[in-house]
Amino acid sequence: MSEDAAVIDEVVERVRRRLQAFQAGTEQPCTPAPKKAESGEACADSCFACPNVDSCGTVGAIRTGVSRISPDRIRTSQDIAPFIDHTLLKPEATKDEVLKLCEEAKKYGFATVCVNSSNVGTAARALSGTKVLPIAVVGFPLGAAMPSAKAFETREAIRCGAKEIDTVINIGALKAKDYALVLKDLAMTVAAAGRVPVKVILETSQLSLEEKIVGCALSKAAGAAFVKTSTGFSTGGATTEDVALMRKVVGEDVGVKASGGVRSQDDAMKMIAAGANRLGASASIAIVTGGTSTAKY
Repeated sequence: MSEDAAVIDEVVERVRRRLQAFQAGTEQPCTPAPKKAESGEACADSCFACPNVDSCGTVGAIRTGVSRISPDRIRTSQDIAPFIDHTLLKPEATKDEVLKLCEEAKKYGFATVCVNSSNVGTAARALSGTKVLPIAVVGFPLGAAMPSAKAFETREAIRCGAKEIDTVINIGALKAKDYALVLKDLAMTVAAAGRVPVKVILETSQLSLEEKIVGCALSKAAGAAFVKTSTGFSTGGATTEDVALMRKVVGEDVGVKASGGVRSQDDAMKMIAAGANRLGASASIAIVTGGTSTAKY
């Protein structure tokens, strides 16, 4: 076993043991254990996703065709289009720009459009009757909102038409090793999303190796359908090293989305070869037409 693999296995096992102890009420890392109802089940407003079964979101994502990409299937830049989340997340984005984004997604055959939750209703209406799905980001871009606020935003985004949710992990809680809070935060979003797949944005440029591993492990334990590298609004974006690491931790039954700095066909192919099966990009057109872009995301 390689040194990196040994580190991954040890940290994941450490997190698993700590979470099991916490859920059994034998340890209180930072927050009290959820109260039990008379039936013995956790209360609905403070429950955790069951780690023993696939989440509805994961199953739904796999069934809709986002299972692991084989690089051998991609022979031209246009072949990458069905795996791209065409993205517009700048705060000054206008309705006309969102509508243009949707038209581009339909023209080039992108998998989704990814917008702020305030714009997802516009995107959903523009994409109605097509195969392109609208995504809303939640707790974006900082991830520091209250778990209940993220859950509320998730429900509202889905009510407005979101078919996938990209949520930002609580980075501060992760760095403080408050794993109970991180898990609760993610599990509440997953529960609020129901059958709608949830991607967890780790913001890998801000994390140590151990924090990346733990973030992936907690995301999987919470029932997330994907882990995602970056918001595109921090100091760095996706790297092939981070994508490969994330794939090792989550295995084959959870997706990996590379986002931030994917600007060309070459960038996209490197991320796919490293283990990504979804790409987030605002340079989507340049990727599928063989050009390049200076876009940050």
